[in-house]
Amino acid sequence: PFFPLLSSCQLYMISKHSHEQSERGEGVEVVQNEPYDDPEHGSGQLTEKRIYLNNKLPSWARAVVPRIFYVTEKAWNYYPYTITGKVCSFLPKFSIHIETKYEDNNGCNDNIFGSEPRDEETEVCLVDIAYDEIPERHYKEAEDLRYFQSKKTKRGLLQEGWLDTQDPIMCSYKLVTVKFEVWGLQTRVEQFVHKVIRDVLLLGHRQAFAWVDEWIGISYSVQHSQGQSLCSHADTHTHYQGDKSGATSSS
Repeated sequence: PFFPLLSSCQLYMISKHSHEQSERGEGVEVVQNEPYDDPEHGSGQLTEKRIYLNNKLPSWARAVVPRIFYVTEKAWNYYPYTITGKVCSFLPKFSIHIETKYEDNNGCNDNIFGSEPRDEETEVCLVDIAYDEIPERHYKEAEDLRYFQSKKTKRGLLQEGWLDTQDPIMCSYKLVTVKFEVWGLQTRVEQFVHKVIRDVLLLGHRQAFAWVDEWIGISYSVQHSQGQSLCSHADTHTHYQGDKSGATSSS
């Protein structure tokens, strides 16, 4: 039952996140955000962003990257299937590839990416948006799903064990591949990136739930208009900031 809502939610989340990150001076430049047709997957949404990350890196990483450092992210959203790719502005041997599939269940499908042979190094991780610990700097009481309830849908107040009792429920399955083929740093960097991605997924899916009253019921045309407005603001703001500063699953 959630599939029809995914497009509106995704478009709104892209726009609002870009706006918020720009207001904090973190630097997100939206290069593209537009409808896209693919001969295999059909109609979808193509989004391309530049994410300036220097101020988010640990000290050991900042010591070896340029002052202006960004990741280019391209995402093709063909609900209920999406592809996301990230490459680094100065490290051609670094890449992130994420495939996403959505199903109306609680994460019980262990073989959703069955066509892909599972490597021995593949780790399966369940992300609980209500009860997994979130970094303190990102915690907001209004986004704590143990206490939040939507005024429009009445969903929320997720209790312990909600994954087994909540109905309806949807799981976002993600197959995350990180590559950093640099001797001496590969393991450390790849583990760090996987942790960051997990934290981002946890926060993003919490917010998608907690912001439901902001995006539910809005038509695609209105959503697209709002998205263009927010993205234009973010694009202008982050250009200035840039010049100034020089397998996972989630339910």
